[in-house]
Amino acid sequence: MHHETSIEIGADPSVVWATLVDVERWPEWTPSMTEVTRLDDRDLGVGSRVRIRQPRLPALVWTVTEYAPRASFTWASRAPGVTTTAAHRLGPPGPDGAVTVTLTVDQDGPLAPVMGRLMAPRTGRYIQMEAEGLKRRCEAG
Repeated sequence: MHHETSIEIGADPSVVWATLVDVERWPEWTPSMTEVTRLDDRDLGVGSRVRIRQPRLPALVWTVTEYAPRASFTWASRAPGVTTTAAHRLGPPGPDGAVTVTLTVDQDGPLAPVMGRLMAPRTGRYIQMEAEGLKRRCEAG
């Protein structure tokens, strides 16, 4: 299963990046997150772990697997039979200074087809909420 959404944000890339990596504050700007808790005391980076609670979903622990400062980060969560990977990428600013943010969610493993069919509508809706919430937050200053 693969979900992807992109959104153009009319804000300085540094503001977009700072908002994106301040993961514990995500519930302030997206209704797709109920609670986000960092499980370590260091800056977000490879190996960082975060517990995320989302409406009508079990809490999951996500581990950052890739991190490129001011450009992207990817994290993954494992459950029996399925690994879910979510990427967050900033494109270079356009001529008008706007930044395109792309969010993706992929599921792999023997149970991924079943989970994909069960969760596809909610997953697609949640990543769209996150993109729109990030845009509102960053453009509001």
